[in-house]
Amino acid sequence: MRQTTRRRPVRRRNTDGGGKRLGDDLLTAAAALIAERGPQGFSLREVARRARVSEAAPYWHFSSKEALLAAVAEQGFMELARVMADVHTRVKDPRQHFQEMGIAYVRFALTHPSHLRIMFGPEIRDKTAHPSLHTASERAFELLVSTIVEGQRAGRIRRGDPMDLAVSAWALVHGLSALIIDGQLQQQVKTPRDAEALAARVCGLLRTGLAK
Repeated sequence: MRQTTRRRPVRRRNTDGGGKRLGDDLLTAAAALIAERGPQGFSLREVARRARVSEAAPYWHFSSKEALLAAVAEQGFMELARVMADVHTRVKDPRQHFQEMGIAYVRFALTHPSHLRIMFGPEIRDKTAHPSLHTASERAFELLVSTIVEGQRAGRIRRGDPMDLAVSAWALVHGLSALIIDGQLQQQVKTPRDAEALAARVCGLLRTGLAK
């Protein structure tokens, strides 16, 4: 007599609300781990442990360690773009846009240091390999470029290639943010309020330098 065996049910990726919550939990655990140990101390196994799921669970949402890091970076760029768009909407004076955006950038760095390190770190060398991450990063930079273009049209910012001016502004503000979160300005920055005050002064100099 032929013996029959029961087929084991095929496991499917959960696409309902529970699956989304698990993905969010993994992102939260990943960001916390990066903040504690840095990108070099990052592993999917430890992320799974902190999210209280099996070691295989992260692979249901992210194909690799880099894919999870890319998702963390994408989350950061989306939040940064939201912060910048809020400044663009709230601040009506074109002369104040740069200063306020710079302060908002530093504030973002202080509250999301692990995201900032992954967004611009070497762990993800080619953002185009992760289309949604690439789109999110381009969106944030385009907000800065559009602010420069608007300032030029209003006669508040000097003439020149908006991309070059945007890179200059970004390099200054990002460099300041990196120095602060890496503890290189401990004498000048002891509190978040100190950081915002320093950002206001530095971005004020930037505004003067870009003025027409």
